[in-house]
Amino acid sequence: MFTIPRTKLTTILAVLTLAAAGSATQNQPINAPPDAYQVRYAANMLVGDSVVDLTNAGTVGGYEPTGDICANVYVFAQDQQLISCCSCLLTPNHLRTLSVRSDLINNTLTPGVPTAVSIGLLATKGPNCNAAIVTASNLVGGLRAWGTALHAAPAGGYVVGETPFSDVSLGSTELQKMTSYCGFIQANGSGYGLCNSCRTGAQGSVRQ
Repeated sequence: MFTIPRTKLTTILAVLTLAAAGSATQNQPINAPPDAYQVRYAANMLVGDSVVDLTNAGTVGGYEPTGDICANVYVFAQDQQLISCCSCLLTPNHLRTLSVRSDLINNTLTPGVPTAVSIGLLATKGPNCNAAIVTASNLVGGLRAWGTALHAAPAGGYVVGETPFSDVSLGSTELQKMTSYCGFIQANGSGYGLCNSCRTGAQGSVRQ
């Protein structure tokens, strides 16, 4: 099987971005629950780790499997490249966690480790989860997410802050971009760019 070198994947993605931008239809707002798309950032990754905690609030249903949802995760480097994507299943009231260092940026599509990332979450109806196959019709509400980030303190050193992810209106071109790029990673990344699965529970501390 032909394998594309990781050093060339950045160029290929850049070409795909330009092609998509030139042929993309007009961006249209997607009619979805207000919490179906959420974003946050993590910074100072060379200093220490950040974590993302996820839960299913039971909005879709209180029992499994009808109440299961998928947390589809998209990780962008500072230069706007999608460097990893993955998805994990959340049963009602389930609590799961992701380490930014160990799960999101330890197996990036292109060489190098980013010092900061932006993280997008799309919530879809379970139980079949695939971050490359998300349509407007299967977006759902009920995902709740929190994240930590390291901030430089005025007196020196770093402090950890934790805040919820922010709900964001989702546009059709953003949805197309995230899912198509994730599909490219799955098909051509030779295993790179696929972040690790969520782990049960919440990580109580940030490793530095």
